[in-house]
Amino acid sequence: MRTLFAQLVRFGLVGGVGFIVDVGVFNLLRATVLEPSVVDHGPILAKIISTTLAIIVNWIGNRLWTFRDRRRPHILREGLEFAVVSIGGLLIGLGCLFVSHYLLGLTSVLADNISTNVIGLVLGTLFRFWLYRVWVFREELDPAGADETALSVSADPMPSSHRPADRDPEATRRGTPRPADAPQ
Repeated sequence: MRTLFAQLVRFGLVGGVGFIVDVGVFNLLRATVLEPSVVDHGPILAKIISTTLAIIVNWIGNRLWTFRDRRRPHILREGLEFAVVSIGGLLIGLGCLFVSHYLLGLTSVLADNISTNVIGLVLGTLFRFWLYRVWVFREELDPAGADETALSVSADPMPSSHRPADRDPEATRRGTPRPADAPQ
């Protein structure tokens, strides 16, 4: 539980830096070159660019700090998995922005920020943390140190003490199996 809490704190701090990058770049682009009156889908493009930069910051921070003890030797595979999960988080934020800005008609800077940088961020963060932990930075099984008995599969999946023929009828009524070595 302590490890999970420590990971959550580090994830939050790394995410905070990524959040500053994301929100700062989003608002800078939205207010200048990608302003909605200049570029039709400016807020969406601004969010794609800002989140891409934040993903890079988060990749470095999470790999080197948050999940440093869970890094795997295949950096390319891990990086691709990180990108897939991050794109999923990006799509959650974009979905919130699209619904707010284009479907609900809430087009102010404040509405765009609340939809994508508050609601989308919370939903995307929950999504990303869970998948980073269980998929991207999952703990690898060490085949050399694995317990062979835990990995073996018995040919007889039901222990003899649980087979109906090996139960004492009187003990069965009480719910206790007869020991396998007891006389019949």
